[in-house]
Amino acid sequence: MIKKVLTWLGIAFLIFFIAFNPNSAAEVFSSLGSTIGDIANGFGTFFTNLVA
Repeated sequence: MIKKVLTWLGIAFLIFFIAFNPNSAAEVFSSLGSTIGDIANGFGTFFTNLVA
């Protein structure tokens, strides 16, 4: 029950954040995407060096 409520509150906050601060939201998602890309690149380099 609490998990469901927290999920809906999180979704509502996300919609509110995007609606009222679109530039900040874009920067956050861009940064998050860049971080995920860096992590994936690091894993790729690790496994390449592990096999080679």
